[in-house]
Amino acid sequence: MIHQSVLIIGAVWVEPNSSAAGSRMLQLIELFLKQNFTITFATTTQKTAKAFDLKSIDVNEVSIELNSSTFDDFVKELNPTIVVFDRFMIEEQFGWRVAENCPNAIRILDTEDLHCLRKVREESIKKQENFTIEKLVTSDIAKREIAAILRCDLSLIISTFEMELLETIFKIEKQILHHIPFLLHRIEENDVEKWKPFQERSHFTIIGNFLHAPNVDAVLLLKNTIWKQIRKQLPKAELHIYGAYATQQILQLHNVQEGFLVKGYTTNPKEIVNNCKVVLAPLRFGAGIKGKLTEAMLCGPPSVTTSIGAEGMHDDLPWNGFVEDDFILFAEKAVALYTDENLWNRSQKNGIQIINQLYDKEKISGQFINRLVLLQKNIVHHRIQNFMGSLVQHQTLQSTKYMSKWIEEKNKN
Repeated sequence: MIHQSVLIIGAVWVEPNSSAAGSRMLQLIELFLKQNFTITFATTTQKTAKAFDLKSIDVNEVSIELNSSTFDDFVKELNPTIVVFDRFMIEEQFGWRVAENCPNAIRILDTEDLHCLRKVREESIKKQENFTIEKLVTSDIAKREIAAILRCDLSLIISTFEMELLETIFKIEKQILHHIPFLLHRIEENDVEKWKPFQERSHFTIIGNFLHAPNVDAVLLLKNTIWKQIRKQLPKAELHIYGAYATQQILQLHNVQEGFLVKGYTTNPKEIVNNCKVVLAPLRFGAGIKGKLTEAMLCGPPSVTTSIGAEGMHDDLPWNGFVEDDFILFAEKAVALYTDENLWNRSQKNGIQIINQLYDKEKISGQFINRLVLLQKNIVHHRIQNFMGSLVQHQTLQSTKYMSKWIEEKNKN
């Protein structure tokens, strides 16, 4: 196999302690590093104090400009064998430039989650309407995201539900999709022995980045509905709320008398989950799979979530707690997990089974690298077969390219 040079174009700098997307990106980077690939991470965004130091793991960091031919010079000189676009908006902005300047590079879209699914669900909640497939397929954002998937040689899909949606509803060919969930270490017996038992744990927890609308909605739902029901039965219990970029709207919910404690950003979410008794995630909309819920499975506490929260995460395996969409029952089940040690222990075992069967890092990584090798060997044939992709690529070059060039000229003036 030839030496691989990977360019990752990020939507933002990698922040693994801030979001599941940050953790996911770091997992992909580590997967490539394990294969001795040379990696360059480039983004147009400003670096924050929360950003992971990629240079510490021998990844080159580069700042790039949007709507600028300086990127063309940069990518031509770098000449990567693989380019990964972090979310479809990045592919829209840079995909045509990569195709033009490095035509032989494998173009991979890491969707993170299907943005169109999340956004249309969010709009439906705001309008107090039912989400429908018709709303999804007729939305502008779905057309943009599906076009980006078609233009790429391979798209990484994090959820089994989204794989099925793309194949059955959007009729995307399997050959340009690859299911790759979170890459997690197996939970061994000695890991479980280190976990705190039921009696040594306390409090409920929710963790989530507050730039992510589903997390804001979940905390407001807890405050206004669910937590009152829980406190009626457990007057001494506390809910600890953690997450990066908490807004004033979230911070002002802090109430010591109610045991509703907004703790803000943590550099060590794992330690928080290691000590809590039950994780809550009442998500009414969203997409992809949820890092807060796999974190619970990896650290021991059971969780209560919704069908949206658990979607695409556990196949037919029993959940490590409860999946409940009725919020009165949600509160009751949270109390049951908090007070019933046998139920708590059984739920914990379910989480171990889910991680070990569905998120085994070694197994998933091997399958992905094999897919990549095969793709590179057959790239010409692969692209011929993806006629719809080449058609969309052609049309994009006629529109996006000249719009970008126009913006560049406008910026010069």
